[in-house]
Amino acid sequence: MKGLNKVTLIGNLGKDPENTVLDNKTNVTKFSLATSESYKDEKGEKHTTTEWHSVVMWNSLASLAIKYLKKGSSIYLEGKLKTRIYETKEGEKKQITEIVAENFIMLDKPE
Repeated sequence: MKGLNKVTLIGNLGKDPENTVLDNKTNVTKFSLATSESYKDEKGEKHTTTEWHSVVMWNSLASLAIKYLKKGSSIYLEGKLKTRIYETKEGEKKQITEIVAENFIMLDKPE
């Protein structure tokens, strides 16, 4: 049986996208995306919880993000989870799970 790695989110950018051009001229853009859920407790008080997601976009999708997205932008995002291990300058190994975006739709009204 074949597996499926699919993420679908609707949220808001926590900061402006940051773009890097790699040595091989490949664009990579990163930003944080906040998704929030609200619920009422047994006393009827409203509570909101927010999850933060690290998003990575490559090539033409990265270029679109840099051109059109900014902190606070509301987007629909499709992608897949990718976990990688890296080493800090101090030699400590760290693990990060990111969402590698495959598509996004801007949800904000045009200004």
